[in-house]
Amino acid sequence: MTTTASRRHTETEEPHWVEWATGLISALLVIAMIAWVGWEAVTEENTPPEFSTAVTGRGPVEGGYRVEFEIANKATKTAAAVVVRGEILDGGNAIEDADVTFDYVPAQSKSSGAILFSQDPGSREVRIRAVGYTDP
Repeated sequence: MTTTASRRHTETEEPHWVEWATGLISALLVIAMIAWVGWEAVTEENTPPEFSTAVTGRGPVEGGYRVEFEIANKATKTAAAVVVRGEILDGGNAIEDADVTFDYVPAQSKSSGAILFSQDPGSREVRIRAVGYTDP
């Protein structure tokens, strides 16, 4: 702040070049972000949810066994109330199954969870898959 002899605030110089550069860069970033969001809104197809699952871990817990997994939604549409079923298979026959429900699995993202079984899956095959969802 510059003060004169009469104690009035005055600015006698033009803004520094750094102020202009900062303002210009900020304006360009804002314009680029608005253009990118607009482009995505116009060109993005609204595809229904498409899930894939992968087991990420297994282990005993008190009173049973936990099988941890990730579920990915590869589509551009969010799914709600996603029901995931886990099955322990022995020779192709399901010997135990359990379900878990995710409130949401957002578009183009991953979520993780676990299914609890009473039996030890051991070396048996564990199949985890999405079996249903609702549109939010």
